[in-house]
Amino acid sequence: METPIINRVAESSALTTIDLEEYYPKGEVAVFDLKDHLFMGLILKEKDFRAVLQGMDLEPFRGKLVAVTCSVDAIIPVWAYMLVATYLQPVAREVVFGDKKTLINTLFIKNLSTLNGQEFTDKRVVVKGCGEVSIPETAYLEVTNKLRPHVKSIMYGEPCSTVPIFKRK
Repeated sequence: METPIINRVAESSALTTIDLEEYYPKGEVAVFDLKDHLFMGLILKEKDFRAVLQGMDLEPFRGKLVAVTCSVDAIIPVWAYMLVATYLQPVAREVVFGDKKTLINTLFIKNLSTLNGQEFTDKRVVVKGCGEVSIPETAYLEVTNKLRPHVKSIMYGEPCSTVPIFKRK
């Protein structure tokens, strides 16, 4: 007697797939680098800095995701970042401290905060592994943290080829 061929992919309808690309921050990224506004490239002079911000054209930041950083080794007072935020916040879509990578990670975590882990209670979940966009490791860690308390299992990859990550016993 022959053993019937079982199409496990077809039978995997009980799997729920999460595509992290859906949570990727959408929008154009701009970087505001304080180094461009330092005296001699090292010192932030309050009066000059305030004057630069007051006269700055904010249009290049309108509607964008803005990373505020200082790419040189300079001592920047904390209030300087607060001051920059007061100018950028009304025009930018989001303002985040750090470089572009930090901005993407921060906004990814923010977007994933909308994911309700309880919606996946007792489900077998596959976190999609391949796609058009490079997903940061931060997102995989965060989605695992949100899902683990609720799901029956977590897998990584595609329904036809998964790597087991977690299985409730």
